[in-house]
Amino acid sequence: MPINVADGLPAKKILHDERIFALEDEVARNQQIRPLKVAILNLMPTKIETETQLLRLISKSPIQVDCDFMRVSSHKSKNVSADHLIKFYDTFDGFQNRNYDGLIITGAPVEHLPFTQVDYWDEFCEIVDWSQKHVFSTMSLCWGALGMLNHLYGIGKRDLPSKLFGVFPQRLCDEYNFLTNGFDEVHNMPHSRHAAIETLDLALHPELQVLSEGFATGPALIATRDFHEVYVTGHFEYGRDTLADEFWRDFHRGMPIQVPQNYFPDDNPERMPIFTWRAHANLLYRNWLNWVYQMTPYELSDIPHEIARLHAEVVDDHVIEKF
Repeated sequence: MPINVADGLPAKKILHDERIFALEDEVARNQQIRPLKVAILNLMPTKIETETQLLRLISKSPIQVDCDFMRVSSHKSKNVSADHLIKFYDTFDGFQNRNYDGLIITGAPVEHLPFTQVDYWDEFCEIVDWSQKHVFSTMSLCWGALGMLNHLYGIGKRDLPSKLFGVFPQRLCDEYNFLTNGFDEVHNMPHSRHAAIETLDLALHPELQVLSEGFATGPALIATRDFHEVYVTGHFEYGRDTLADEFWRDFHRGMPIQVPQNYFPDDNPERMPIFTWRAHANLLYRNWLNWVYQMTPYELSDIPHEIARLHAEVVDDHVIEKF
């Protein structure tokens, strides 16, 4: 949440340079407040587990958030009841005429496939195109991030020689970025994927900024200069035991699976994993929701116009003046 300061206080300029929201008295008095509207496109087969993980992070923000769940109609979920989907989810058809402050697109266990071979790829692209005008800020995760970067920017993915599986250190690239404000210089993030972003393709797009990256993982957090799009190549939303559950699932199926790196104490899967990414996961979602809360228009109908305005206001020093 922003802090309110006296009009003209010199510290406001310093806070602004550090990307900290500081509202002067008049702005604070006139600020209109309402709950944020956030849609969640859940592509994970474990629908209920993913719902819980994301809502747990969203709930840590002091901002009131209304969440709507979206599913694709071109794929039949096998791991959740039809009753659950009918009761709590709507297909994209029900969202097309709505505007949202935020959209979260989850990962999906399809990163080993070419994008066009994913059975819901065309629908996914249609949803991404819709989000460009109807959603103030979209955060996409893992395969969702790879797919969105490919569709919007033509950034390819490459198959990894072995699965990137474990918890990996990421080095902060911008100490004073809004989204990573408060992060330590090194933070941990879980990853579980068979593919990676083509970094040479990414470098061709100066409109995208890398916020943190790792030697083993490549870029971990990426965003457009106006934060209309946020990309998380890992799984900050994972709970303590998610990687363990995935390891034991594949182990008991007799599938080739390595012990996740930097996760179990002494690499012993019989021991309880150490939860080393929770604080930064909470901080990222708080920062994102705070950014959206401060910048989104009060009237949802104004979101398409505001998106266009922000695109036009991105300047070389990456600062967007609103207050």
